[in-house]
Amino acid sequence: MSFGQGGPAWGPGDNGSGGGTPDWAALADEAAARSRKKRWLLIGGGALATAAVVAIVATAIVSTGDSKNGADGKSASELPSPQTLPSGTAEPQPSFSSVAPPPPPNPHDFISSAKKDKAPLSADTLFPGKTLKMGDRTYTKGATARTTDCSAATRGSLGATLESNGCDQVIRATYVREGVAVTIGVATFETEAKATRAKQQADIGLAPLAGDGVPGFCDGGHAVCRNTSNSYGRYAYFTISGYTNGKSVTKGDKNAFAPGDDLAEFTFRQIVARGESQAQAAATGAP
Repeated sequence: MSFGQGGPAWGPGDNGSGGGTPDWAALADEAAARSRKKRWLLIGGGALATAAVVAIVATAIVSTGDSKNGADGKSASELPSPQTLPSGTAEPQPSFSSVAPPPPPNPHDFISSAKKDKAPLSADTLFPGKTLKMGDRTYTKGATARTTDCSAATRGSLGATLESNGCDQVIRATYVREGVAVTIGVATFETEAKATRAKQQADIGLAPLAGDGVPGFCDGGHAVCRNTSNSYGRYAYFTISGYTNGKSVTKGDKNAFAPGDDLAEFTFRQIVARGESQAQAAATGAP
């Protein structure tokens, strides 16, 4: 072997063990391979670590979400039940009676029997004031009268009928309008049954009542007058109406019929009002 100027030289294929120049390309490939291997080791280790964490979390979730066992391994049926909350409050609650209140008094009961019908009764309570207005018709009140001799307020057979049924009294009042006068007579009885029977048996016979500005009418002469009868509760009431000039009342004579109908309607309302006022007083405890 000869040596040239500048020192020894390595031939091709020499790896440096014999003192020649290193193979830099081979060394670079080896270094790159080692670097890649190191990176894969790091990536693999991280993946393994991540998988381990996921497995731990999944195990914890499965353990926590177990619906069959409690934290101490007991079943749900063995665990203590939650505290029962109070169903009500400490404040007092309203109470309601199971007993139904009694029904209100029936007004009809008070005017059907003398034992309950105790309100004051007179010509002034039945027929108050000086005039009476019914619709567009106004009547002027004349004389009034009250008697316990029921026959004295009648003529004909009516008196006997009232007496036989136990009539207590008869109250009369007379009204006049445009030459037509009407007397209304109210007879009272102990019970409704007696008043009803008296009305059914009644015949023409209420005596007209003149005076206090009303001249005589229906005085038993030849003039024809109109008579009506009715009853409600323990009251029977009758009317007699006719012309003050002695003219006869004819069939369908509206001028003569209207006064009797108006007075009968007004009397019925007054009797009903007596029952209602007494029932209301009884319901409220008023004397």
